[in-house]
Amino acid sequence: MCLAAPGKLLSIDGEIGKIDFGGTIREANISMVEANIGDWVVIHAGFAIQTMNEEEAKETLELWNEFLSAETTEFK
Repeated sequence: MCLAAPGKLLSIDGEIGKIDFGGTIREANISMVEANIGDWVVIHAGFAIQTMNEEEAKETLELWNEFLSAETTEFK
């Protein structure tokens, strides 16, 4: 199963953007979306596949955190 995760676009160098995933910085190809520094982008397999507003991004991250907390508790 593959998952996509939202991150904040920190910088752009050609088609490559530096993306902040809650303190973890990774590079991704942003050529498929129109994004500016400071935008939230959804990354899948190293590519930005869509942009989203900050509210949607934070809601998605909260859901991920709830899921991960439940999984961690469940396996203890």
